[in-house]
Amino acid sequence: MAAANLSRVRKSILPQAGDTWASIAKRELPKLDEAAGIARLQSWNLHVFMRSAGPSGGPRGGNPILPSDVIFVEPPGVRA
Repeated sequence: MAAANLSRVRKSILPQAGDTWASIAKRELPKLDEAAGIARLQSWNLHVFMRSAGPSGGPRGGNPILPSDVIFVEPPGVRA
């Protein structure tokens, strides 16, 4: 396949153990304040944000983020 036919891949991460929206925002979007970083991450990752977090005190402790989730750390690209 010619390089001209390849598309750019959207930047993503796999969460570290115990990651929350706040910890990911602080690490991956350090130039934004915490609230803005969290809001952007959640809007780019509705597949995780809309998932039930489970009960507090449970194994996930109210956190919807799983270690196997793909978390996008940049917005979707725009096709020309």
